[in-house]
Amino acid sequence: MKKQDILENQVNFAYLALGSNLGDKKNNLNKSIDLIQEEGIFIKKRSNFYSTKSWPNENFPNFINSILLVEAKFNIVELFLKIKKIEKKLGRTKSKRNHPRICDIDIIDFNGEIIHRKLGNHKLNIPHKRMHNRNFVLFPLYELDKDWVHPKLNKNIVILMSNLTSDQLLGIKIAQ
Repeated sequence: MKKQDILENQVNFAYLALGSNLGDKKNNLNKSIDLIQEEGIFIKKRSNFYSTKSWPNENFPNFINSILLVEAKFNIVELFLKIKKIEKKLGRTKSKRNHPRICDIDIIDFNGEIIHRKLGNHKLNIPHKRMHNRNFVLFPLYELDKDWVHPKLNKNIVILMSNLTSDQLLGIKIAQ
């Protein structure tokens, strides 16, 4: 008989940031959401879709972004691998940093933990290293959890949003 690990059935909570700026962007995000659920990841809450200019190159197509609060009985490595599998299923290919993409899924927060780990060719940094400077993460995250606190900076999301520039504050809208 196998001894059950105490953490084996632990429910983990994560915030996932979804983005797309190629093709039918809303459809790409909706397909992402469907595939996330098919992988056994339960979506507790989801934000609206938000539209922003591409960053750092505003000449690329605009992005549609959203945030999901999910729960799963997977550890961080298993969740990360499932997300990479979903991106690949949707047609994401390796490209230059910040170039247009069909789908991008980032783990923004995992149980409020600070995680730095190398997984093959990938670096897993949670919370996401630049999330506190990104309107397309902060606005939808605020929509889901107005009391969220950045695990590393120990700052409430309202404080993080107040540090955005006026261009960042004006440069995001709910996608129609």
